[in-house]
Amino acid sequence: WRPPCKTTDVSFFFPSQVGGECRLSTESSLRRCKTPDGKICSGRGKCDCGTCICEATDPGKFYGPRCECHNWVCVTYNGKTCNGTCHCGSCMCDNNNNRGLVTGLFCECDDSECLDEDTGEVCGGHGQCYCGNCYCAAGWHGDKCEFQCDISPWESKRRCTSPDGKICSNRGTCVCGECNCYDVDPSGNWGDIHGDTCECDERNCHATYDRYTDDFCSGHGQCNCGRCDCKEGWAGKKCEHPLSCSLSAESSLKKCQGKSSLPCFGRGQCQCGQCTCFPPGDSRVYGKNCECDNRQCEGIGGEVCGGHGYCSCGRCICRDGWFGKLCQFPRACGMSDAQSKALCETADGIVCSGKGSCHCGQCICSPQDWWVSGEYCECDDRECDKYDGLICTGNGLCNCGNCECWDGWTGNACEIWEGTEY
Repeated sequence: WRPPCKTTDVSFFFPSQVGGECRLSTESSLRRCKTPDGKICSGRGKCDCGTCICEATDPGKFYGPRCECHNWVCVTYNGKTCNGTCHCGSCMCDNNNNRGLVTGLFCECDDSECLDEDTGEVCGGHGQCYCGNCYCAAGWHGDKCEFQCDISPWESKRRCTSPDGKICSNRGTCVCGECNCYDVDPSGNWGDIHGDTCECDERNCHATYDRYTDDFCSGHGQCNCGRCDCKEGWAGKKCEHPLSCSLSAESSLKKCQGKSSLPCFGRGQCQCGQCTCFPPGDSRVYGKNCECDNRQCEGIGGEVCGGHGYCSCGRCICRDGWFGKLCQFPRACGMSDAQSKALCETADGIVCSGKGSCHCGQCICSPQDWWVSGEYCECDDRECDKYDGLICTGNGLCNCGNCECWDGWTGNACEIWEGTEY
């Protein structure tokens, strides 16, 4: 015989209701219904003898012991809700193999991609897996950390160190003492970056602010490990200035700058004080200094000003009843503040990730923080790649930290033109 286990739940011995009559005092009843923040039934229901009776709303029904859950708050990821099961506003990942390989706030990470096919171990037992990618321990490399270096990590680092003291000149990855340079050539052939320590960057030889051609040194010189050796009659860092021009190279560039810090606003080529806007034939880029770029009025899908306005020199002029950078927000909507707020909440219950305001069920990200974007203001556009100091080279849009290039452009920063030659 054993004595009964202790319990603090007196209702185990004394039911709260007998014969339909409540045996709890008002104070005890409310205490059972109270949430840690002091709300009765989370403010979403009524307390009946220590039990919460939750309210029903149009989007769904509140539930849980204290009405703390509602099944419509889970956000979507790549068009799927949770990529798993939504429970009480949080994603419950489906892990049928009980190894916990599906992870992430939205269950978007599949760590089974890190499993070594031969051993079945995560990253071969020589690294850590993060969202399907292996980060190898010192001395190991490979997609699954399956290869071991035959030199020490210190020797590997020494061999990969460039003359300026950087590992692979910050333009490549060091693998067992050898630099794998980042290849920006979409064809997969010889890339613009090369050298034992990736010290040569032929992109430096592209014509001044002419990101739209593969011509090196403006077509007037030879590129030598990122430095232009100009032909006779041409001068400038990129051989962009004809010596026959009556203007000096400095005066020429100054005339092309206008109000921008970049000649031709970074959208064209400057020769003898005049801008040629690129790409040729695209009427969306125009102006004396290529200052107008109507591509900025297009959304990811190519629609101009969301279909609710027109574009004027790269800015949307919205019709009555619409506002926003791309005229994407209606000024009035048919939903309550509570319904609107619920649609703006992230999985952890924060409205617009704490970086914006909610209007008609849509997040308006803080205009002071230009880099904040995303459906829930969860993205940091500072993570988007730059080229010539411009995000996505001005040839695409930054979408949640990744460049979405316009037709004809490719590369991590949309810096490579794939269209027809001109």
